[in-house]
Amino acid sequence: MSHPYFLNYSEQVQTQVTQLIESKRLSAFFKSRYPEPHQIKSDKLLYEYVEGLRQQYLKNTPRVSQAKFEKRNNMVLNALGTHTFKTTRHGKKQKTSHQIHIAAQLKHAPEAVLRTLVVHELAHFKEKDHNKAFYKLCLHMEPHYHQLELELRLFMLMCETEGNTNYT
Repeated sequence: MSHPYFLNYSEQVQTQVTQLIESKRLSAFFKSRYPEPHQIKSDKLLYEYVEGLRQQYLKNTPRVSQAKFEKRNNMVLNALGTHTFKTTRHGKKQKTSHQIHIAAQLKHAPEAVLRTLVVHELAHFKEKDHNKAFYKLCLHMEPHYHQLELELRLFMLMCETEGNTNYT
């Protein structure tokens, strides 16, 4: 049985995921790999975290206007995070705001999993599509992006199958 989150992965990875599901060891996997969840629990701390990464890796992009945990986002059915670009015009002046919304379930995720999603959303500031340049930028900001993206999918699966985002 292969899960839809892992269809583009090798058969070996799909088999390992199936074994984790069947043995109900997803929580144990995260607990052994990441003993503690991150400490970013408020929208203010999330904004500071996102803006810090933006300043470190994307200095020439506009500031993030807003970053917050979105309570209504169901991370299994919808996107885990969204980025929004809003443009308002006042006469000849044009103002663009950049917002990032992260699913509230990720308040209890490992820091590496949260970072992966933030890096993904920040990469959309420069590259709108999921193309080669997009993933190259993700790898620039997070050298282990592909491994952590797999772990992000595992975290989603844990939330879906165990109905729990708190793995500790």
